[in-house]
Amino acid sequence: MGNHHKLNQTEREQLSRWKKERISNNECAKRLSRHPSTIGRELSRNGMVKWNKELFYEPLHAQAWSIERKEKAWKTKHPLKNKQIYCYIIEKLKSGWSPEQIAGRLKIDYLNDPVFQIHHETIYRYIYASKNKEKKLWEYLRRKQIRRRKKIGRKAHRVRIPDRISIHDRPNEVLERVIIGHWEGDTIVGKGRANGLHTTYERVSSLIRFERMNRLTANESVKAQYKIYSPLPQDMRKTITLDNGSEHVDHIKLKETLGIKTYFADPYSAYQRGGNENANLWIRYYFPKGTDFSTISNEDLKDVEWELNNRPRKRLGFKKPLEVFNNHLKGCDRK
Repeated sequence: MGNHHKLNQTEREQLSRWKKERISNNECAKRLSRHPSTIGRELSRNGMVKWNKELFYEPLHAQAWSIERKEKAWKTKHPLKNKQIYCYIIEKLKSGWSPEQIAGRLKIDYLNDPVFQIHHETIYRYIYASKNKEKKLWEYLRRKQIRRRKKIGRKAHRVRIPDRISIHDRPNEVLERVIIGHWEGDTIVGKGRANGLHTTYERVSSLIRFERMNRLTANESVKAQYKIYSPLPQDMRKTITLDNGSEHVDHIKLKETLGIKTYFADPYSAYQRGGNENANLWIRYYFPKGTDFSTISNEDLKDVEWELNNRPRKRLGFKKPLEVFNNHLKGCDRK
């Protein structure tokens, strides 16, 4: 008598027959081992029309309407209430994926399942919902902000750089992002400006590379860039667009040793190297300001680099940067 589940099709057929025989709701409930209110709700929700002030109940229509309501309720139900979706999203958030990357990859991993097709804003809203504050899911986001804020870029510093060539003289193919081998470069500063990382970003594949700088000097910057670019074939190291930091004053050595042409963004125009700036934000997720890079092992640096390059990217159709870069590398002339 305590069973409150919806009626199934067989029970609906029995109920229809009994109601035609004018059997009371209480008696129908007793025969089906249901509560009388369950029978009353079933008749009011799924009855078709009233004839002579009597409810006409047809079991096939009742079953169809019940299924339709169930499907509509599923569509309006918050997708993160689905355990499988929730576990997928939490796992990827803990791996450092952004909500946009998660939503985009869901469409690839669950291509034919509309239940998994959700928008990244749905994930953001869930993270920042007041009822989810105790979960502190925002701690898994890149900036770890308790509230969502507008993005503000970092300013560059004006430095006298010899043989400096402006970004405005750069070939059009760099801007168009159609040919591999064009990079952006910058420096992440460590604790007390004692050390840091030289970071790079490839504009077609979104690949991120970085190397340790034991001191923030021009010589250390060139050494770090040589480690990054020297293993690559010439077609994969055409140009670098740098900021105007003093550590880049020896940029001409890259052209002399590796044949890489260097260009410089306008002062105070970090947006001109947007991919690199965004990469630095991701790296800072692992190594926040004040990090002493002399205490970070090479293995830890490489682990972070690998993780960043194996996250799906929206601009790549949610392919992974390493996948895209390696596909280009396979077809590259290594001579």
